[in-house]
Amino acid sequence: MSLSRAIACWLRTACLLLCLVALGNARAQGERVVAEVQVKAAYLYKFLDFVEWPPRAFDTVESPFVIGVVGADALADELTQVVAKRQAGGRPVVARKLQPGEPMTGVHMLFIGRGAAARTAGLVASTKDAPVLTVTETEDAFAAGSSINFVLVDNKVRFDVALRGGEASHFKISSRLLGVARKVVGASS
Repeated sequence: MSLSRAIACWLRTACLLLCLVALGNARAQGERVVAEVQVKAAYLYKFLDFVEWPPRAFDTVESPFVIGVVGADALADELTQVVAKRQAGGRPVVARKLQPGEPMTGVHMLFIGRGAAARTAGLVASTKDAPVLTVTETEDAFAAGSSINFVLVDNKVRFDVALRGGEASHFKISSRLLGVARKVVGASS
């Protein structure tokens, strides 16, 4: 075999190996994203058990908890599966994908995903006088008024809590939830 054929063969092999490594990395990254979405959906459902909403938050005693999701379609789809036929506080739970401009009527928890990060301040403001728990996943979400913000720490989903958000919305976040938060912002010492 000539030197040029050997080099060409080596280059093809190296390219194939690089492609396989890249494919493996992409697959691993995809699996991490899927796992992240699953964990966040489970957290959103479980948060319902650790927040006390005022009676005025519900039209009737049978009214469901409604979790609205904007800017995170994959999470909305996963959450729909997580809450199917489940209850929280004796109420059924419903997940709802919200479209831009859709009213927040009947929403008890609003998840604002990265896809709507630019609209976070406006979305949070639209819930200002309503008992709506806002949950986000962006770095500056507390400045916009979010109550809970997901963060990734060592590839694990964690969350921080801002107490002023709950106080403004007239709901109470349980001390048990605060105890497992990575960080509580606005806590009195």
